[in-house]
Amino acid sequence: MEQVDVAVIGGGQSGLAAAHALRGQGLQPVVLEASEQAAGSWPRYYDSLTLFSPARYSSLPGRPFGGDPDRYPHRDEVVAYLLRCADELDAEIRTRTRVRDVHLQDGTFTLSLESDRKLAARAVIAATGTFGRPYRPDLPGLRTYTGTLLHAADYHAPEPFDGQRVAVVGAGNSAVQIAAELARRARVTLVSRHPVRFARQRTLGRDLHWWLARTGLDTLPVGRFLSAPPTQLVIDDGRYRAAVNSGRPDRRPVFTGASGTKVTWADGTTEEVDTVLLATGYRPDLGYLAPLGAIDATGHPRHREGMSLTHPGLAYVGLEWQRSLASNSLRGVERDAARAARHIAAHLSRA
Repeated sequence: MEQVDVAVIGGGQSGLAAAHALRGQGLQPVVLEASEQAAGSWPRYYDSLTLFSPARYSSLPGRPFGGDPDRYPHRDEVVAYLLRCADELDAEIRTRTRVRDVHLQDGTFTLSLESDRKLAARAVIAATGTFGRPYRPDLPGLRTYTGTLLHAADYHAPEPFDGQRVAVVGAGNSAVQIAAELARRARVTLVSRHPVRFARQRTLGRDLHWWLARTGLDTLPVGRFLSAPPTQLVIDDGRYRAAVNSGRPDRRPVFTGASGTKVTWADGTTEEVDTVLLATGYRPDLGYLAPLGAIDATGHPRHREGMSLTHPGLAYVGLEWQRSLASNSLRGVERDAARAARHIAAHLSRA
């Protein structure tokens, strides 16, 4: 069986940052990426996705994004940027290599691959993000709804929805961005438990992320106290608030039931809805760690600030609120990757 220093599972932004940090510790990581290219989930996001953080705050360690630092990069720019980072990385990246499960035997991690091969590693960093595990809440009547039911992970462009009646469930950035885009071609309602809360993208001529960096809020270690933001905010330059205020899309409370292709709204009215699109987020995609007992019954890792509480040779990078509000973003993954790499290096020095 092949033996490696550290197996980094996932070759997106988190895995690339982790591998870079491990090289800085003198280790030889091998990055295992399930897809055909080292860009993580970015190629599978919807076509019009635009970052809410400027390029200057959207870079991996030691690799500036390039171009106008104050622009807001599109999805394809991020994909191209990550591929450049992968090409420049001083570590082996194996694409089309999906990890099926991980076991521990005699102090060594054994990774079973979908190719039926096995790989032994002295340590593991799990950096697979969340896109592979969309969260689909059990909303009233959804099990009896027979119209088209999608998740934002399945959405790419608005053209297939021309003329439809669409309900987009969610109140975050993706939900509002998708709903506003669809509203130009369909009749769209944004469905959420609470009204949408907006945060200004620029204040006094500065982007929100400039203020977060300047005040230090971006790096506060609040992850051990919070698993999710206390209030979900939509970062907005004014366009999305204007769209919702104009009723394109309109906003309603969560429907109270559904039957066939009809949903019942909170005011008691019933309406045909062609498509319900869940923009309800994601959960950690870590099922391959179940044999270790490293994740709980809900699939969330047992960790503190990215360090496994069950296995000293296991760490995480890219979890939402892993340590700070920026932990699962391009701008924040560097700090968490560096901490994880130091932790792994210290563990291996004692082993």
